[in-house]
Amino acid sequence: MTGKRMILGLSAFLLAAGLTSGGCHGSRGRTPFEVPEAFDTDGSFEITFWAKNDTNKAQTNIYEKAIRDFESLYPNIKVNIRLYTDYGKIYNDVITNIKTNTTPNVCITYPDHIATYLTGDNVVVPLDDLFENADYGFGGDALQYDGPAQEEVIPEFLKECILDGKHYCIPYMRSTEACYINKDYVEALGYEVPDVLTWDFIWEVSDKAAEKNADGIYALNGQNVMIPFIYKSTDNMMIQMLKQKDAGYSTPEGDVLLFNDTTEEILYTVAEHVKKGAFSTFKISSYPANFLNAGQCVFAVDSTAGSTWMGSHAPLSDISADKFVEFETVVRPVPQFSPDDPKMISQGPSICIFNKNDPQEVLASWLFAQYLLTNEVQIAYSETEGYVPVTSKAQQSDVYQEYLSREGEDAAHYDVKLQAAKLLLSNVGNTFVTPVFNGSASLRDAAGALIENVTKSVRRKQEINDAYMEKLFSDVTSLYRLDQNTGGVGEDGKKELGELPAFSGGLLIGLAAVWVLIGAVFLRRYLKSRKQHY
Repeated sequence: MTGKRMILGLSAFLLAAGLTSGGCHGSRGRTPFEVPEAFDTDGSFEITFWAKNDTNKAQTNIYEKAIRDFESLYPNIKVNIRLYTDYGKIYNDVITNIKTNTTPNVCITYPDHIATYLTGDNVVVPLDDLFENADYGFGGDALQYDGPAQEEVIPEFLKECILDGKHYCIPYMRSTEACYINKDYVEALGYEVPDVLTWDFIWEVSDKAAEKNADGIYALNGQNVMIPFIYKSTDNMMIQMLKQKDAGYSTPEGDVLLFNDTTEEILYTVAEHVKKGAFSTFKISSYPANFLNAGQCVFAVDSTAGSTWMGSHAPLSDISADKFVEFETVVRPVPQFSPDDPKMISQGPSICIFNKNDPQEVLASWLFAQYLLTNEVQIAYSETEGYVPVTSKAQQSDVYQEYLSREGEDAAHYDVKLQAAKLLLSNVGNTFVTPVFNGSASLRDAAGALIENVTKSVRRKQEINDAYMEKLFSDVTSLYRLDQNTGGVGEDGKKELGELPAFSGGLLIGLAAVWVLIGAVFLRRYLKSRKQHY
């Protein structure tokens, strides 16, 4: 290759590299959103709404009705809905679409995910100015519907929507975790179900429930299968146990505190009871409800939003009718280390709005997002699962109170579902949320992975000792990239850059090498020309 052709080839490489590395940043940048003085009722706006519905047709119908009703109030706004069955898929699609400026307008998501969206410039709209706008904010004078005032949004739920000191979303529905219990089995083992479960109680009863007869059949249920204690979300399990122990998990700035002595102590305890056959997880065994409803589980921990799947008369189920076992189901908060100071996680979907070039389009998105907090939408959606409305306006309404009062009347008022909803309503002050930052979703996954890995290892007859724990912590740290600095917030309020990913660092090294080669080519040609001249 001649020097000229080499230079042209290297230049092309540099141009391509520049487009690859710089194009992503360039596509993310937008002008910061400012609230228009008035909504343009003469304009025509088409917005996209991404939501999750758990394949529940009732939820789909509620979304579709909400859109029809909203469009009748705002005939110049058309809402197109795209339904997902998994929040992870929504997250992945949003990340992909950020790069091409094709994000949806309104999205059901989680604050952990929004923290990653915020790494782009002006991608997600901060909502504080919209909250306070006299015409279009909470309870605004120009709204075409009866929305809640800001003080009517449950403060604990609204607080969850703050990232870097600003509100980047509004709560949509809220749930917590509950322990669904086969009361008959507990009493058959000689115990009474307490009002507040403790971890010691759970482990003791579960160990006893795992005992077998001489023929290998479980003594408690007379079946070949019995998993006394099954936990759906092991990330929540670890996070709540650490919170109850006042042990480290993370700081708001993104410092990882997960790998500590208390975490190790929890994992040794889990290993002890897995070895006795007393504990398993959803990822390893399957849905807790499937085992609970078939009489193959005593304690099943799952979201209150999943309450319609739990119990011997559950309206929803993944097992055939002939597999159900008759028993009394009771609902309790998750197990505690200190019953007098209960702590349980608050969770549930929120709504964020993505920035667009047209502020009027963003305002149209906000009008729709806020409409989802009206009583009609909130109450209807909460009745489909064990969610609770996020506004006191809806919670205290005659319609919702009447709904709660009909516990056990029929499938629509399934007693376990309403017990789960009342559990959260009476424990809002005992709920907590974890710090949200770029990387907090990975940290959450890592917390669950610790329990999952220990459980699998015990089942595979591996020895759980100090060397195992040291390697586990190291492996999980590496797998979820928790040893990389995710970056904090500087004194000027702007995000600080963390360490470059390995690919980016390699790219920079490669570019430097290219420049060295270009310099070498020019130097060679220069020396050659001087030699020829003289």
